[in-house]
Amino acid sequence: MVPSLVGHRAGHGNDPLLACHQRPSSQRPLAGCQLTPGADQEQTLYKIGIDVGGTFTDFVVVKQGQAPRYFKTPSTPNDPSAGVMSGLEDAASAYGLSLQEFLEATELVIHGTTVATNTLVERKGARVGLITTDGFRDLLEMREGLKEDRYNLRMTPVAPLVPRYLRLGVPERVRSNGAVETALDEEALDRALDYFRDEGVEALAVCFLFSYVNTSHEERAAARILERFPEAYTSLSHEIIPQIKEFDRLSTTVINSYVGPVFGEYLQHLKERFASVGLLRDVLIMQSNGGVAPIDDSSRLAVRAILSGPAGGVAGAAFHGKLLDEPKLIAFDMGGTSTDISLIEDGTPHLSTEKFEAGWKIAVPMIDIHTLGAGGGSIASVDPGGILHVGPQSAGADPGPACYGKGGADPTVTDANLILGYLDAGNFLGGKAPLDPALAEAAMEERVARPLGLSTVDAAHGVCRLVSTTIAEGIRLMSVQRGVDPRQFAILAFGGAAGLHVGQVARQLQVENVYIPAAAPVLSAYGMLSTDLNYDFSQSYPASLDRVDLNTVRSILEDLEAHGRDKLHAQGLGDDEIEVSRTADMRYLDQIYDVNVPVPDLSAEDSSFLDAWADNFHQRYQELFAYQQQGQEVRLVTLRVTVVGYLPRIDLPERESGEETAPVSSETRRVFLGEWRDVPVFRMNDLSSGQSMSGPAILESDYTTILVQPGDRATVDRFGGIKLHVAQDRPDTGASATLAADQPDPITLAVIEHRLESIALEMTEVMLRTSMSQILNSSRDFSTAILDADCQLVAQGEGIPVHISALPIAGEAVRDYFGDEISEGDLFILNDPYFGGSHLPDITIIRPIFHDGRLLFYGVNRAHHSDVGGGTHGGYNPAATEIYQEGIRIPPLKLYDKGEPRRDLLQMLAANIRQPENFLG
Repeated sequence: MVPSLVGHRAGHGNDPLLACHQRPSSQRPLAGCQLTPGADQEQTLYKIGIDVGGTFTDFVVVKQGQAPRYFKTPSTPNDPSAGVMSGLEDAASAYGLSLQEFLEATELVIHGTTVATNTLVERKGARVGLITTDGFRDLLEMREGLKEDRYNLRMTPVAPLVPRYLRLGVPERVRSNGAVETALDEEALDRALDYFRDEGVEALAVCFLFSYVNTSHEERAAARILERFPEAYTSLSHEIIPQIKEFDRLSTTVINSYVGPVFGEYLQHLKERFASVGLLRDVLIMQSNGGVAPIDDSSRLAVRAILSGPAGGVAGAAFHGKLLDEPKLIAFDMGGTSTDISLIEDGTPHLSTEKFEAGWKIAVPMIDIHTLGAGGGSIASVDPGGILHVGPQSAGADPGPACYGKGGADPTVTDANLILGYLDAGNFLGGKAPLDPALAEAAMEERVARPLGLSTVDAAHGVCRLVSTTIAEGIRLMSVQRGVDPRQFAILAFGGAAGLHVGQVARQLQVENVYIPAAAPVLSAYGMLSTDLNYDFSQSYPASLDRVDLNTVRSILEDLEAHGRDKLHAQGLGDDEIEVSRTADMRYLDQIYDVNVPVPDLSAEDSSFLDAWADNFHQRYQELFAYQQQGQEVRLVTLRVTVVGYLPRIDLPERESGEETAPVSSETRRVFLGEWRDVPVFRMNDLSSGQSMSGPAILESDYTTILVQPGDRATVDRFGGIKLHVAQDRPDTGASATLAADQPDPITLAVIEHRLESIALEMTEVMLRTSMSQILNSSRDFSTAILDADCQLVAQGEGIPVHISALPIAGEAVRDYFGDEISEGDLFILNDPYFGGSHLPDITIIRPIFHDGRLLFYGVNRAHHSDVGGGTHGGYNPAATEIYQEGIRIPPLKLYDKGEPRRDLLQMLAANIRQPENFLG
């Protein structure tokens, strides 16, 4: 067995972690933080969280017995560590210490950074050589065969991170059962390594077929690399993610090698700079899964830090949720360019193993962060059809919104907020960046108001209304994907622009409680101090649940757990400070989207173990998709173990309670809320715990502004944050509230368009995740759309052009044939090309949508099925001379009649299909 070579590079990054001495937790050095011999443990007073962003580097310092203090310093992209050191000097000075004295008295430093992300996004990674099974080197370029934009005939695919001449295959082959069919050709491997060295390759990625089942060939390749090319940073796919799905494993492994050398060099440089100025402990690095890991582990597995920065904010939201006794939270991070949304349940963020970054798939567990192109810098524009759009284009930080006065000519959300009086032009970023309202008004007038025939104020109000709708629909779509109801959640908002829009977003989602913590401007840095050491392990074991070898399952889970415990023991943690969770990715037969469910107690009897496991899966599937298939075969795909080592928690002091009476505002501001009103303004730092304000009102600090809408109520919580109670019965004051009733409302039109498009996308997601057809869920040969009552297309989700153009004709065929016999609960089916179908394998399902007894819309799905009978399997019969030889021909028929299935029709269809389970699924 060859020692692990993941992230190896001669000279650094491969030293074993030193074990801490075991002491009581109140005195023991924090896990992963090595204490220099002789240091005085009693002097370790400070904990520091550091988040390096694109514009600012944020710091949170917690000193024992004192309230946290926050610092911001400009980021230094050319050398991020320089900005880190500058901010630490500011923090040390604030405590009356030199930098060395400050760091010598620091017991914990956790660092989140976008270095790994930027390396990937900006394509500034290492020169990578890829070694694959002979004949499979082009998989990296072929990817999963999908085209991101089906309507762009000239779309250029994302360029591979490894060019073709640096992708080499070597003869070797392992079968899916682990049997070796072709031994590894070591001479060919040696020639490849010599070639890579001559080409100046800095890192290697090794990914052989089925290496997650039999690792011997990758291990042998690692041994040859160590002998012939030891200076290369090397990633082995079975160590990065030992899982089924070859492209996922290949893409993730290549990213690790592409990012690893740059990220590792940065971390080593940072480590040396910290050591040179007095830090006595290692720095912990924020991981994408919401935990932290030592620098050496982070250097070797750089792909696990791609979301290092954003993950801190979600961790901070989860921490505050526990403090506030809110187990279900939507984390809402609205910044200048985008808004990040995450779901938290029972204090734990949702994780995902399918994340795309810069066009490439990453399959390690990461906090499930859904990014929307809607932020303070999002540009407002009007299309040729007179429809208002906000985002995804952003003005960025330079030139930024028009009101920045840096030459930006496009109106943005920030400009709209300034025009409406929500922002104090002289207090932006604590007065460091004053804003110019005249520039904002000029840009809004020229680019939005005039094209829509609105006043500048109505146009600005419309921009704010639409961006809030965009975010609300993004949250609603994410909720559908994750099988949750947002009405059962509270929202925790942070980021510079969140406080101005979260009330409207919550109202649209029917969410009553919103929280804006006192640390909202620096929540990512703050959240890092609430995390734990966290290691995720996985092993694919594809098998049918009723035929699975439970001894193998138990052995895999126990081995993964032992590996995690060993890593934490080496960092000074005892078993009483470690928690283990075991889950499994499962699915119904013929599906490709996995559902993660808990693994039952390993000590249970085999029969009860399997029953409980199946019940867990069916129950979770029901929660996600509102139905289950008890008779369908359940497949086990991947076993997962998460091992968490607890770090000491930070104490958040409670703010002193003030009088129950409402605070008195020292100033008012003219604000537009459907009409101009004088609104009280409160400084958040002057408020006491328990004080409450009714809307309309504005709450301000140097980096946060909160708009309290009429009918809403803001209360200062015991930690100095704001709890916003959002009234659900207040009528919405649209941007066009001042227009005459008989005039068309372009703002409402834009909102309705966006809402319908969102519903169509929700239809797409459910189709993808519940389909039993590989053609649908892998090739995505399907379409979703919404038609109006006249069968005109009003919105589409994901779709193929040939489908979309024919769906209105199919709707007309149903309407014309059934006429007044169309009722609520009906469902129609057809595939006949002479009634708006395309070809016979494309089955169309049409559902009429009623409101108060009136037919308003049709929801339409069309999908290619693997078989519809006919002379050949699959529906493509080259010998066919007439349509009847291609398969069963279905004119418009009722599949459901007023909510009741037509079982005779379903039976007839199933009898004419070779694989009825796929057809009906």
